[in-house]
Amino acid sequence: MPLAPQHADVATTELDSALRGGPFHVALRAAIAARGLPLQRVQHHLSRHGVKVGVTSLSYWQQGARRPQRPESLRAVRALEEILELPEESLLRLLAESGESPSGQRSSARSYRSLVEASGVLDQLLAELDCPPDGGLHTLGHHERLRIGARRELAERESHHIVRAHRDGVDRFVAVHHGDRGAVPERMRVHSLENCRTGRVRWHDDTGLLAAELLFDTRLRAGDTFLFRFGVEDGTADVSREYVRGFDSPGGQYALQVCFDAAAVPLRCHRFAQQTTAAPRTGCQELPLSGRHRSVHLVEPRVRAGFVGIGWDWE
Repeated sequence: MPLAPQHADVATTELDSALRGGPFHVALRAAIAARGLPLQRVQHHLSRHGVKVGVTSLSYWQQGARRPQRPESLRAVRALEEILELPEESLLRLLAESGESPSGQRSSARSYRSLVEASGVLDQLLAELDCPPDGGLHTLGHHERLRIGARRELAERESHHIVRAHRDGVDRFVAVHHGDRGAVPERMRVHSLENCRTGRVRWHDDTGLLAAELLFDTRLRAGDTFLFRFGVEDGTADVSREYVRGFDSPGGQYALQVCFDAAAVPLRCHRFAQQTTAAPRTGCQELPLSGRHRSVHLVEPRVRAGFVGIGWDWE
């Protein structure tokens, strides 16, 4: 039943406020109330989007008793934004922010990047680039170098890959860059630095995701090794606080180096690991900044499926 005009105005005001300040469950409850939909109808609309969520789960979500975490649940949140006529990524962003602890520190529940991946945006970009699930390459070594700028932003990322083809005919690699919150991927620039050239580039504005095709100048045969290097010029987002790298399966060596501008030196840095996006972070270890170069790094001799990363705290 539609809401009476005066009640609709109040509901809309409450929704606008909740979408600005959160938390997630308050915004979800306000959105459902503003549309005047019973939970059974919300469930019905979700099923039409190909997503199955129980009425009990929806009730828990809007009460704050539980939070969506599984990939299927996060696809439901994305569908809810469309069903409830909300701005794209508005609920997902609040869900990421509600992962903070009362002390204000980011919790181990979920990073915004992990929510973006689960929301299906990445799959959409890869599909546009005709990128199969198996790109035909096995990583032997991967070295990433991040530069944090004077505004505490992720200014630049450079990647050096050593790969081996496990099938014939491989001639490209699709690189994915996750901008920090507030990133504008349209203004990012992809630079092919060694043994590759930039092909098609696709991005998604609301999530800060960019995918770029890197074309090799040769077709690899099964067993061939190849080295290539590229960079992404970013500098478009808000303050950066961590960098996380995920691995779908065991692989070769991974090294991550983070370099800080002289005008933006963090108080402390630490490394961490995580088995899944919903699991607690483990292996936390403080990383001392090198003196003159103001950098920290981690090295994984042989990566395992999961996530590793470096975080840093500002004043």
